[in-house]
Amino acid sequence: MSRLVQVAIPTPLYRLFDYNWSGDAPIVRGARVGVPFGRRQVIGIVLGELESTQVPLNKLRAVQRIIDDVPLIPADIMDLLSWASRYYHHPLGEVLMSALPSRLRKGQAADIAEREFFVWTGPVPVPESLQSARVQYQIAEYLANLGGKSAAADALVRISPRWRTSIASLIKKQMVVCERALHIPDNTSNASAPVLADEQKHAVDLIVSALNSDQRFLLNGVTGSGKTEVYLRSIEAASAKGLQSLVLVPEISLTPQLMSRFEQRLDGCLVSLHSGLNDTERMQNWLCAAQGYANVVIGTRSSILAPMPHLGLIIVDEEHDGSFKQQDGFRYHARDLALLRARACKCPIVLGSATPSFESLNNVANGKFIELPLTQRAGEAVPPTLALMDIRRRKLIEGLSDRMIEAIKKHLDNAGQALIFINRRGFAPTLLCNDCGAAADCRRCDAHMTVHARHNRLRCHHCGSERAMPTGCESCGSVELDRVGYGTERIAQALSEAFPDILIARIDRDSTRRKGALEQQLDLATSGEARILVGTQMLAKGHHFPKLTLVGILDADRGLFGTDFRSLENMGQLILQVAGRAGREKNSGTVMIQTRNPDNPMLQTLINDGYPAFASVAMGERKLAQLPPYSFMALIRAEAADGREPHRFLLEVVETLKNYNVGQLDVLGPVPAPMEKLGGRFRAQLLLQSNLRSTLNDSLTRLCNVIDGLSGARRCRWSIDVDPVDLF
Repeated sequence: MSRLVQVAIPTPLYRLFDYNWSGDAPIVRGARVGVPFGRRQVIGIVLGELESTQVPLNKLRAVQRIIDDVPLIPADIMDLLSWASRYYHHPLGEVLMSALPSRLRKGQAADIAEREFFVWTGPVPVPESLQSARVQYQIAEYLANLGGKSAAADALVRISPRWRTSIASLIKKQMVVCERALHIPDNTSNASAPVLADEQKHAVDLIVSALNSDQRFLLNGVTGSGKTEVYLRSIEAASAKGLQSLVLVPEISLTPQLMSRFEQRLDGCLVSLHSGLNDTERMQNWLCAAQGYANVVIGTRSSILAPMPHLGLIIVDEEHDGSFKQQDGFRYHARDLALLRARACKCPIVLGSATPSFESLNNVANGKFIELPLTQRAGEAVPPTLALMDIRRRKLIEGLSDRMIEAIKKHLDNAGQALIFINRRGFAPTLLCNDCGAAADCRRCDAHMTVHARHNRLRCHHCGSERAMPTGCESCGSVELDRVGYGTERIAQALSEAFPDILIARIDRDSTRRKGALEQQLDLATSGEARILVGTQMLAKGHHFPKLTLVGILDADRGLFGTDFRSLENMGQLILQVAGRAGREKNSGTVMIQTRNPDNPMLQTLINDGYPAFASVAMGERKLAQLPPYSFMALIRAEAADGREPHRFLLEVVETLKNYNVGQLDVLGPVPAPMEKLGGRFRAQLLLQSNLRSTLNDSLTRLCNVIDGLSGARRCRWSIDVDPVDLF
């Protein structure tokens, strides 16, 4: 007798699908199945058995393939993702599939790969008769010297790339045995722990005492105060109790450096999860976490969705960073899901930052988080000196003031290292005609093309389109073209001309595209071989450059006049994060901030009174305006090739929301997006705001039940972004 089963399928439809389940195999929630969907066969996730269905039985299709006989997505992650689907109003099938590595989404078996190990079983010492075969003899000596321990293939390939032929001969001679075992990474630490400062010890003691509880901590530590050491000690305590630890970082660039630090200090199985891994590596590491082998998982935002059966500690480093928010598809916030997961698993969570988000500071003020302050830098390091550099009426040399160049020279002469920060890549942000004033614009976006001088190209940093640098103005034909503004490429070129004998490392998305390029540039920076660093916000997050004594910040004023209500918060965080790279060891650090608004009260508060005072003033303004974290927002975006359609669709949404009368809900718009045209499509948006989260959620839930039926929904691509981190 066939049974009924409900399956979630990765489709943009807000519904689930019913199928016949034939045979005696048990129906397992969280397992993958192959099912027919339209004319295709797709992979779906089983949600459970049904007693009845509204689909006529003669039209009900059958499950064709059962892939897993145990849950691939365990119950706790199923519950987390089901909640996330409801909260972020995204179809459950797509949410569930987003938690899986790509190979598992395609139906590959969820098996950890086996690895070959080789053990010497021949006589000791190695017979001299093998010396006639040089590689055989070298491998035999290596294995014999291990004293009965096994060696993996990566050790033998260092002896000779042709090791397989030689090892096959030794196996045939019954001198070597090949064994197979699961490929589980096993790390051995090689560094000792430093002495903790009193504030660090207090923080560790509180976190360790909270293991097996759902306590929430904000580790509010100034840059260089030793937050990573607090993480390490807490993880060591969790591992000693047989618990797994999950560490979230905002950027891939932080993962290798943090992984290296952890490998020096922690024993056991450490794995990483991020988009820089290939599909096989990502699946194997995910399975190590899901099957409980991994003691520590370090990864970017998607790691919060990885199953960990013995999860006992969650750490979110740089918790303020906007990179934890997924900006397309399933638009979740990893920090917020981490808080929910920690509560469900009854494990403590530590949010770490030198510049906490206003949401976290508000949670401390409301008693929801316990604040663990680290007010002193570790060791002999002292906080850097911050100074505003007024560049009004001063001549700039390729964006650098004469005082900045003099400061760089002074620090280089004193064996220091300088970092010049400008959060704009490329050579210049605009190519302008001096005769008619026309700019070289992107043909698909409402944006100027960025000049990339090295490749003699114009590129759009929004849609990715590019074209050759024109020889004349595209409007009037004039050859008088001026490259206006500054980017990392231009600043690095100017510095190389000013300091021709100094190695300069430029670190931005353009210079680190090749695999391994980022690690190479960071090694040059960390070792001090590169005396001058030029980069974007990739350099602002958690990096430790021991010889860095000067930080120069260019174009600091952009955040003062941003259109987004978070611009000021982001500016303060970015300035202090970049400033925190200076003077982290014995040498004192100096931070020079170029500005044309030195008297701005918020900038003065940040520099003179620090981040707590800055945040207090800015949060006071937010509270008066009833902006997050004192209210709740959702953004409904729509886009189409026809510029009229998004606006029409959103007007339908407004009329639909008016019919619900669910309480105090402010509906603002529709209005064009700040950049209306992007990638050849026109965009509009609708902002929903309420003082009650339940009101906002109820409105969106009702809207999602009918939105596909609106006439404009078929002519637009639309999305719902709950708790947006920007309004772009």
